Amino acid sequence: MYQTVKGTYDILPDELKNFEDLEDSFRICLELYGYKLMKTPVFEYAGVFKKENDTSDMVTKEMYTFSTNDKDTYALRPEGTAGLIRSVIQNKLYASADMPLKLAYIEEMFRHERPQKGRQRQFTQMGIECLGDKSPLIDAEVIALGYNYIKLVGLKDIKVLINTLGDSASRINYTIALKDYFSKYEDQLCPDCRNRLQKNPLRILDCKIDRDKEFMAEAPKMRDYLTAEAKEYFEKVKGYLDALEIPYTEDDRLVRGLDYYTDTVFEVVSTHADAGAQATVFAGGRYDNLVEELGGPSLSGIGFAIGMERLLLMAEAEDVLSEYEEYVDCYIIDMTKGSSYALKVAENLRTNFYSCIANMYERSMKSQFKSVDRYNANYTVIIGDDEKENNTVTLKDNISKEQYSIAFDKLLEKLEELEKTHE
Repeated sequence: MYQTVKGTYDILPDELKNFEDLEDSFRICLELYGYKLMKTPVFEYAGVFKKENDTSDMVTKEMYTFSTNDKDTYALRPEGTAGLIRSVIQNKLYASADMPLKLAYIEEMFRHERPQKGRQRQFTQMGIECLGDKSPLIDAEVIALGYNYIKLVGLKDIKVLINTLGDSASRINYTIALKDYFSKYEDQLCPDCRNRLQKNPLRILDCKIDRDKEFMAEAPKMRDYLTAEAKEYFEKVKGYLDALEIPYTEDDRLVRGLDYYTDTVFEVVSTHADAGAQATVFAGGRYDNLVEELGGPSLSGIGFAIGMERLLLMAEAEDVLSEYEEYVDCYIIDMTKGSSYALKVAENLRTNFYSCIANMYERSMKSQFKSVDRYNANYTVIIGDDEKENNTVTLKDNISKEQYSIAFDKLLEKLEELEKTHE
């Protein structure tokens, strides 16, 4: 018997309702902030995601890549930003007069990493990208959108972490300082960080293996290497967050997992006792060069991504998910042993937008009435041989407990009448 592939899982009907609720809340926030949803292909040319000298785990270890007879290399989408930017460039969406360009996605992603609670190899990500203008106001607004979405979902045990990676000049100075510092401890670094030491020493700060070693505590801080412009920019971002009354904590070691980020980076993490190691609810940051690197114009952008599986874990921990009950407008009990008349009644109801379960199997009346209760049906439609012969139905109003004999062509009219009385 086949099983799901390692790192994948089925989303069963009851669980899917929780996904849909979280997606619906996200769509509400997108509309409030003026973002438009779009979709990109599930696989792209690998170069869309893999940049020269990129040392992120996603690029170096986790991408699913494959080749075909044309010898090109493709990758299953590991994250949402790069593919969306590719689409913006290809379709010249940046030519819009309404800038900044506000786009969003709800997509499946794929990463070959060690499966664990809240982290799968196929997972759902919701995210936004704001392209065109670079402004501390936009940075604050993007963080506010994510923060308010989490509040709308109902999570309370959360904390906003922010940092700045500075502008190009700041990063050059900081990179030199980090190389000098970590070179003294090169023999204590993990193999990945020894490689990062030369290519991108900022990534050492985010290493899951080395991050708790003693020498990490004394590593240089980016704030000490910021240019005056970069420092002023970050101060304005914090000022706007203060104005919006969004509480935050500055985290010097927050560098994010992808190499294209610049200036403002942020994470929202759960502080709930059951959050465990996978406490990040959503994360993102600004990127100045990604659009240009992918062949587009010089446009700055900022965005974030929310992992649905992690968000569900946090929502379950804080018990904010809705409990669902089955519900239909009408439940049809057919005592004619599967006549076409019962099917005709059911389809007439459905084509007029009444949800309907039609039982056309040989089951006892007792078991069928139990199904009526299980589905919380507003109305029971009973069809026996007499109803079939006379082209009628017996309609029971399960709210008022009244029962009626109704001609087939008067059923919809009677339901509309009863709906008005129940309002």
